[in-house]
Amino acid sequence: MVTDTPLEAELRTLAGSVPDPELPVLTLAELGVLRGVDVEGPGRVTVRLTPTYTGCPAIEAMSADIERVLHENGVPEVSVVTVLAPAWSTDDISAEGRRKLAEFGIAPPRAHSADGGPVPLTLSVRCPHCGSTDTELLSRFSSTACKALRRCVACREPFDHFKEL
Repeated sequence: MVTDTPLEAELRTLAGSVPDPELPVLTLAELGVLRGVDVEGPGRVTVRLTPTYTGCPAIEAMSADIERVLHENGVPEVSVVTVLAPAWSTDDISAEGRRKLAEFGIAPPRAHSADGGPVPLTLSVRCPHCGSTDTELLSRFSSTACKALRRCVACREPFDHFKEL
């Protein structure tokens, strides 16, 4: 396993602090799409970024925002490259990111077991407003392709659910 140099770690923190353009409540680090930052030479940095799905339109805005933040912090030459393998998964969302999604009113994706053991079958999605599991699917797609639109039967509030991938 290759570890970041102190400079790469600092630049990773800066790049990771960029808000997601579609879910500004989350940073790119919390979303888990930032794969790495490499110092290629004096003033030259490459940032590796994985989209939430192939063809995600937000990848261009993410790249531009990362370039802007690193330029503002003294890096003259920034290259953001898209990496598709390993593919992004909702498992890459941090615990803090899941907490922020719920606080923002978006039901976070279920966390999966890291041990590779049996996956618990859950047939319900918990309402981020009242906590009820009595919810219904209104549309498989919401404001973005990675979210579904649901409604809570108990409190009648609609909400987005970040789909598991």
